[in-house]
Amino acid sequence: MEPGVDYIGVGVGAVIVAEDGRLFLAKRGPEARAERGLWEFPGGTVEFGESLSDALRREIDEEYGIEISIGNMLDVVDIFLSEDRQHWVSVTYICRIISGVPSIREREKCTEIGWFFPDEMPGKLSRFSEENLRHYEHYLQDASFDHIS
Repeated sequence: MEPGVDYIGVGVGAVIVAEDGRLFLAKRGPEARAERGLWEFPGGTVEFGESLSDALRREIDEEYGIEISIGNMLDVVDIFLSEDRQHWVSVTYICRIISGVPSIREREKCTEIGWFFPDEMPGKLSRFSEENLRHYEHYLQDASFDHIS
């Protein structure tokens, strides 16, 4: 059975923020589950018995070779991708890199990476990342949030 296809998949995502405010994005590769060729905030699938934070740290390390600190939860996005016949619920967090330099470790799932200011996205975003970016822009404007350091 496949998550997102045979049952609702649970995912996690990271809006990784650099000191200068740029955001880390990855372009989905030819073997990504869905929305191939679109840019996204990185993340992945939560495995059975795994906490959200453990899944996020594992995915980011496996795919980009970096260690992150996880800050505030940004949002929960519930999306049905009709063209791929998939249904996912994803929890996204605001994060920072605490060690390592991002590199592509799974070329079939990711073809490009980069750092971009919120108002200078490199191309079309995945549906999840469009929602995450919209929520992140509200997050920056809302003084009641506790920003991570």
